Amino acid sequence: MSATIEKDGISIGRADEDDLARWNDLVERSPEANVFHYREALSVQADHADADLHPLVGYKGQEPVGLFPVFETRKGGMTMAFSPAPGLWVSYLGPALLNQEKLKRRKAERRNKRFVGGCLDWIDRELGPKYVQIRPDAAYRDVRPFEWNDFDVDVRHTYEVDLTPGEEEVLMSFSSDARNNIRTDGDYRVYEGGHDEIEAVVSQVRARHDEQDESYGVTPAFVSDLYDRLPDGAVRPYACEIDGEFAGGMVALESGDTVYRWQGGAKHDRDLPVNDLVDWAIMTDAMDRGVERYDLVGANEERLCGYKAKFGPELRSYYSVENGTRVTSALSSVYKKLR
Repeated sequence: MSATIEKDGISIGRADEDDLARWNDLVERSPEANVFHYREALSVQADHADADLHPLVGYKGQEPVGLFPVFETRKGGMTMAFSPAPGLWVSYLGPALLNQEKLKRRKAERRNKRFVGGCLDWIDRELGPKYVQIRPDAAYRDVRPFEWNDFDVDVRHTYEVDLTPGEEEVLMSFSSDARNNIRTDGDYRVYEGGHDEIEAVVSQVRARHDEQDESYGVTPAFVSDLYDRLPDGAVRPYACEIDGEFAGGMVALESGDTVYRWQGGAKHDRDLPVNDLVDWAIMTDAMDRGVERYDLVGANEERLCGYKAKFGPELRSYYSVENGTRVTSALSSVYKKLR
């Protein structure tokens, strides 16, 4: 590592070639990492956000203690730092801790504090950003090191469906209208596809946002690059056809024991409950693979919560942390919309 910072026995710096060679192995070992932490996903984010990637890694001696990918952007002569990259509707990234399982609480908290503090020191020294926004995975629970470094912490929410009870019990936990929708008969087909389905799903969502005069930063090219470069099964494009025509769909992501409802679910004018059918197909396929949770990705917008809540999910919190000067405070309102 070059340009390292020492923080009470922990060394933090940009990943070197050896670190990058085993980066994905470390991602798979961290309970706070997700599909967007993979080296390939970071590269795709940097390309499509026009950002410089700084993959930070921390060591205590020879033992890796955490990963923290950061994206640097420059707008109007100001440097800003993000994790995840801005504008791409990536839900979570931020720090992913390693080798914490056997530590008692005091040591685990101390290591988290030192690792995060060291990463923030590195960002401040090497990048000098006027604005920083970090949104860790929902599995990363202790954000106090950010508070202690003068970051503002905003609590956010998502829904998770527990898939472990099995198909029948999961279905019975749904609302009656969701169950009835899933049992709908009709000339439809829900299936997992590839590039064509990515194009159709993302284009449909973009058209819906255009109708509402809202920005939408996801492109078919971005999702297709993720599909091509990530391991097989990490990006799962689902589509629903009615009478042989595309009616709707969802691009789901899968990492470890969780499948994520990422892009799709646009409102449509079909008589059949397309979105319910797609969500149920994602869940049942995931159960067949032994996946334990379905993250519905977001429970913050009131108008969307009614749909998601009918699947009997658990409400979970995650955090968004930010730090900036008065000059850049106006930027926060823009980037909050991308969460």
